Amino acid sequence: MSKPALLMSACLCGQAVRYDATGKPLPAEWAARLSARFAIVPVCPEMAGGLPAPRAPCEIRGGDGYDVLAGRAEVMTAAGDNLSLPFCRGATRAADLAREHDCHVALLKANSPSCGSGTIYSGDFDGRHKNGDGVCAAALRRAGLAVFSELELEQLLQEAEQA
Repeated sequence: MSKPALLMSACLCGQAVRYDATGKPLPAEWAARLSARFAIVPVCPEMAGGLPAPRAPCEIRGGDGYDVLAGRAEVMTAAGDNLSLPFCRGATRAADLAREHDCHVALLKANSPSCGSGTIYSGDFDGRHKNGDGVCAAALRRAGLAVFSELELEQLLQEAEQA
């Protein structure tokens, strides 16, 4: 029997795709545990949407990822550039990739304007957080995936064992 697929933020796989062209790889023990349980499908929604690495840091102003998808909020740089379109395009591509690989679970980078799951930055570039999902996390939840951050690894594995 083949392993179920896990859609995973490429930065958590160690790929240098973040806004500052770095990765945020999981600790080796966790990477091994996840790889033993899942077929990992890496994705960086921001790069899938056409943004480069490095790129200007972004935050969501006026709501969360659901609001961005609905056109009620915007993904902005500190300089005032609106990058909502590439964020939405990347979220759509991530959801398509999840369907292609029959992913039912996603592990995404905490606090990100794309991948944040339950908590994202405030939108004021002040280091504070607010409740909400990033654009990709919102799109994946809408597509029926269970979404976790790297702060919820135990919970992800527990739920996977029960499935």
